[in-house]
Amino acid sequence: MFGFEKIEVWERAIEFADIVYSVTGRFPEDERFDLTRMMRRASVSISSNIAEGSLRKSSRSFLHFIAVAASSLDEVVLLAAMSLKQGFLSETEFQGLCATAEEQREMLRALRRSLRGEP
Repeated sequence: MFGFEKIEVWERAIEFADIVYSVTGRFPEDERFDLTRMMRRASVSISSNIAEGSLRKSSRSFLHFIAVAASSLDEVVLLAAMSLKQGFLSETEFQGLCATAEEQREMLRALRRSLRGEP
């Protein structure tokens, strides 16, 4: 087992990516290389950056990767909003993604505080 597999926020990031893959699987075929691909890549980037950062020797380096993961999370939310406007996501799906993203954001913030030694 790799160390990052023990980090709960990493596990949740994998689950979030699964949700993104599920909802984007219903997007129109002509969006396969646009919003679908962008949302999927950004969602996978969250767990990838958590994993890569956890392998770094310094907390400062890990903090950088956590910041990148948070940016990828924001990207998914932005793309989900665009997908909602285009009618590719229902309001319910969008709200579900946003709620899950907010939980993920809070977990990333908690990890960031922990790495900084903050209470």
